[in-house]
Amino acid sequence: MNVASILSEKGSDVFTMRPDASLATAASELSTRRIGAVVLVDEAGRIAGILSERDIVRVVGSRGEAGLSERVADVMTKNVSTCSESTSIDELMSLMTRGRFRHVPVVEAGRLVGLVSIGDVVKRRIAEAVQEAEHMRSYIAEAG
Repeated sequence: MNVASILSEKGSDVFTMRPDASLATAASELSTRRIGAVVLVDEAGRIAGILSERDIVRVVGSRGEAGLSERVADVMTKNVSTCSESTSIDELMSLMTRGRFRHVPVVEAGRLVGLVSIGDVVKRRIAEAVQEAEHMRSYIAEAG
């Protein structure tokens, strides 16, 4: 299985923002859209960074409410790890574990085509395990 199989099920819509937005605006969007991260893009639509709810919590925890007036560009992760649709689920899990992050943008030919979360990966792995168990039950029933 690969990232394309996850995107085919969940869709490839990705909410993006500009890095000059305030953290308060970003926090509001994350809450309203019920998402855990937002991809930041420049004027040309290229990935400029990623901002997670953990990034916002870190700022508020250290600077208080005043931190919400800061620009996303000053807080976001600028060196964004990405994957492609052909990346295997195992490779993606390894990338997320090594980097200790929960969201990975999917890029094809330099274009953002999706966003995969650890929840998407876990959901896919559970579905695979259930399917394997069903196949095994079916095989055993036919053999018996």
